[in-house]
Amino acid sequence: MTTTAKPEIGKTIVANGIETNYLEDGSGDDYVLLIHGSGPGVTSYANWRLVIPALATKFHVVAPDMVGFGFSERPKDVQYNVQTWADQTVGLMDALGIEKTSLVGNSFGGAIALRIATQHPDRINKLVLMGSMGVPFPITEGLERVWGYEASFENMRKVLDVFAYSRELVNDELAKVRYEGSIQPGFQESFSSMFPAPRQRWVEAMCTPEEDIRQLPHRTLIIHGREDKVIPLQTSLRLEELIDNADLSVYSHCGHWSMIERNADFNRGLLEFLSESQPA
Repeated sequence: MTTTAKPEIGKTIVANGIETNYLEDGSGDDYVLLIHGSGPGVTSYANWRLVIPALATKFHVVAPDMVGFGFSERPKDVQYNVQTWADQTVGLMDALGIEKTSLVGNSFGGAIALRIATQHPDRINKLVLMGSMGVPFPITEGLERVWGYEASFENMRKVLDVFAYSRELVNDELAKVRYEGSIQPGFQESFSSMFPAPRQRWVEAMCTPEEDIRQLPHRTLIIHGREDKVIPLQTSLRLEELIDNADLSVYSHCGHWSMIERNADFNRGLLEFLSESQPA
């Protein structure tokens, strides 16, 4: 998946003018592109480290850091918004010669995946939306805490409290690792500039018009943790209503980290869904 001393640093390529760090595993022309969420200090590796090896047994997996996150570039004049991130992702596909891919989007990454799928439907095979944004909802206390994060160990502990249902996951060791990740050079500076208060406006800015979502023809799998405190389950219920060819899986005893808290179920469901043959 990566050959560097830091596993979160993979390869670098210019995508729509942005130097983009990405992880790559597997081979062939059957691509799956993973788009991470928007937590403080997040990297593609942090989100997908338990998913990439499983998917790579059958697919060619690419997992970029979005501009402003992880180890991708942070241009001073960049406008952080869903269109910028969508254009970066399509630019990555162009740079790597990927004509068509399935998209897996986590939370904010789901909103990016929806924007790409509505603007470039012919370049998308299947969609997976996990705890996804992209439709309107009143901002939760959990999302306020995540987007309003100010760097400290104690604040990272509070963020982890809303991400995970499992108390076993929410420990000081993980909080220390994630806090240290959030204070790497440039990380907190770019993060704090993305979603300043009042933050309800950024929920709405991540939305794709519902009439556009209704037009999506793609086979879609929607996954949500029943106990998610960051993105309410109602968003996935609404997406399942809007997307004609969508199925919804709701995981019990699971917060916002379906891919971690229910990893075996998540990987199995993902592999089964992505391996299904498309109707003629």
